[in-house]
Amino acid sequence: MINKNVIRAVLITLFFGLVHFVLIPLHVPRPSFIPGFAPPPDMWPRVVSLLGLGIGLFSIATSVLESRQGVSHDLTASLPVRVSKGAVVRLGAVVLVFAGFAILLPLLGFLGSSVLLALATFLLTGGFRYRTLAVLLALFLPVALQLFFANVMYTPFPAGSWGVLPTLR
Repeated sequence: MINKNVIRAVLITLFFGLVHFVLIPLHVPRPSFIPGFAPPPDMWPRVVSLLGLGIGLFSIATSVLESRQGVSHDLTASLPVRVSKGAVVRLGAVVLVFAGFAILLPLLGFLGSSVLLALATFLLTGGFRYRTLAVLLALFLPVALQLFFANVMYTPFPAGSWGVLPTLR
């Protein structure tokens, strides 16, 4: 039986399938020689798209099984559709934060942009009582991520054209 959950799961699967089988081969170049143990440039996009594809297929299976058993977890079916002004403003802020990250990434590099993204994310979640922890995590997590990828995976991140923060190795 096809319901909203099955359609949603099929759309998720189609999206990640399109990314994996069409967009990545067309738009992510794969060099013929990759030195050392460095992964190819298309490795992580493929990993993420395969995980999304797996989640979509799992969602299809569980949605079909639940619809056959008559179980409904769709809580939005009985709720009236109402969008508050605050939710729209919050959505706009999230879109602006990610657009700012995409704009600042070539300028500040991964480290600076990720620190600002983490700070903005913690600010948007509303954890104002834990400001010190939020700032420490916003500084520590991008540095740890960059050190892990640079030293373990041998995947460099962009340093940025402004040269504000160094690329850690």
